[in-house]
Amino acid sequence: MRATSIGHAGILIETEQASILCDPWFQPAFFGSWFVFPRNDRLSADLLERIHNADFLYITHLHADHHDEPWLREHLRRDIPILLPGYPTREQQRRLEDLGFTEFIRTVDGTELEIAPGLTVAIHIETSITDGPGGDSAMVVHDGMTRLVNQNDCRTTDLGALSAHGPVDLHWLQYSGAIWYPMVYELDPVDLAERCAAKVDAQFARAMRYVETIGARAVVPSAGPPAFLDPDLFGFNVITGDEPSIFPDQRSFLARLDTAGHHGILAIPGTEIDITPDAIEVTHPIPDDEVAAIFDDKERYLREYQRDWSGWLDDLHASWRREPTDLVATLSAWWEPLLAMAPTLRAAIGANCLLEAGDLGILIDFGTGQVREATDADIYDFRFRIARDLVETVVAERAVDWSNSLFLSCRFSAWRAGDFNEYVYNFFKSLSVERMRRTEAEAVRKLAPPTEVEPDIELDGFTLQRRCPHRNADLSVFGEIDGDELVCTLHGWRWCTTTGDCKTSPSDQHRLRISPTAD
Repeated sequence: MRATSIGHAGILIETEQASILCDPWFQPAFFGSWFVFPRNDRLSADLLERIHNADFLYITHLHADHHDEPWLREHLRRDIPILLPGYPTREQQRRLEDLGFTEFIRTVDGTELEIAPGLTVAIHIETSITDGPGGDSAMVVHDGMTRLVNQNDCRTTDLGALSAHGPVDLHWLQYSGAIWYPMVYELDPVDLAERCAAKVDAQFARAMRYVETIGARAVVPSAGPPAFLDPDLFGFNVITGDEPSIFPDQRSFLARLDTAGHHGILAIPGTEIDITPDAIEVTHPIPDDEVAAIFDDKERYLREYQRDWSGWLDDLHASWRREPTDLVATLSAWWEPLLAMAPTLRAAIGANCLLEAGDLGILIDFGTGQVREATDADIYDFRFRIARDLVETVVAERAVDWSNSLFLSCRFSAWRAGDFNEYVYNFFKSLSVERMRRTEAEAVRKLAPPTEVEPDIELDGFTLQRRCPHRNADLSVFGEIDGDELVCTLHGWRWCTTTGDCKTSPSDQHRLRISPTAD
């Protein structure tokens, strides 16, 4: 098996049976804030040809540094078979169909699937609202001799699931930041620096737990950090180590791996890693001293990268200029029906949020479920300050996940009165009926589970109990009939529709009450 880095979380996995292209990302993401680091705009013609002619495509999730819509729109044949994670919604498939792709292989969470003779994959999903209602995923690839785990930035809660398929040879893993906290928060410099340091330590500790659990022969730090080339954001790059940022580069985590006695591999775009049962060989696309110079003289490297893309960034900034619209009326008409769907979510937020779009203040009143123009008398516990042009842009695009479309750009500032409240961001990640239905159901499951037996529900020709025997999820929202099985898409558990027996974890306590609906 050969695994070639194509930048960030991107991998081209090549085996004797077939090749799999994973998360190809080339176009700067999140309003041009994130660029691939090290740069991947100089890949060899041979590698580009192998990328374009891959046998399968796998996109872990819908974040723009993995699902590169502009690149996907222009590259790859439309009938390339796409390995779809078994997500609870069809949102990912719909997005890819909108780009013209036609062939999909829908996988079952954690279940091995032979995609070519002797070549199996098992895609594991996470459906926490933290990753958006669509979720995130990781893939295990086995060619009969060697096994690769592509975990990227999937924060699996089942630490043993990825290693349960057998010994792992190569583990691709995120270790760096992929969030806007705490850099955008309005904090004094000392507090900000302390929070950044604590966040980096937490990121490394989490990654090391995965490393220790999976126990691979070698680990490839990947899926970060991005490069920030826009002059307004350049300070987020970690160059000296003193920057208030959560984006250390690969060599920082490689040192942690080495200290703990693990074999870490530095991969830059174009690095080929050949794996056999007896050896792991690494070949970089440039001489070793040039690889080292990327990190030893990082500011020079980034400034050259910045100069090459400065014209593109100027054009991007110009494209944001928009005539103001009636944002209050638009957001009220869009968001108030969603707020009405989510009383539990609103109660969990428990305070108002002020969205400042330039000089326009918009109050999200979670108590009443209203969106209106703010007044000086309004009280709020959360505030976002965002350039009006950017707000106008995501509103015009009807972006259903502002974390992905806007917040990850780091082009805003934030303030809060108290502790972190996940439900505020869950709201901004769920700006569609489909997403909000799931977000509210998840909030109910966590915060306000029913205390009485609820009436049965009907689902695709079956009558069944409303609550999942596993974790109390609402099956009217999370339930799906898949052939002769009922699937709870919150965690992927399955039941036989004939007997009600649980196929995921056989136990009488997990038995489901289900029967065909009477005519």
